[in-house]
Amino acid sequence: MSVKTQSGSKIFLFEPNTLRSPAQPCLPVNTIERWNQIPEFEDEKDEAVFWTSHSLDPRLMNASVQRQNVRESTTITLRFDPQMLSRIKRLARHRYLNYQSMIKQWLSERLEEEVSKQVDRSPDRNPD
Repeated sequence: MSVKTQSGSKIFLFEPNTLRSPAQPCLPVNTIERWNQIPEFEDEKDEAVFWTSHSLDPRLMNASVQRQNVRESTTITLRFDPQMLSRIKRLARHRYLNYQSMIKQWLSERLEEEVSKQVDRSPDRNPD
């Protein structure tokens, strides 16, 4: 049985034990722990045969579920000169960005630069 998704692609659904004959013994189930352990399939039949002897590790599935706000964030208040904020907003609009996101991006980039400079200046680095 197959079901069409909203994007129009087909998902094939198989009832348990419908792919084995009653005389065929149950195969040991191999657990898939990484996505790269799943091969490319020629067709749905090959995929169905593969899944009769394999299952996904629940931890892999849980890690793949998209969670909202995975990273925590803290709200802060910054005071800007009104003209500076106006210029920032104008620049963000020109770049089709939210001005707050653009400010966070700038801060992140500058932080990486500063950390990189600090690492370069650290006294325990041995010059070659």
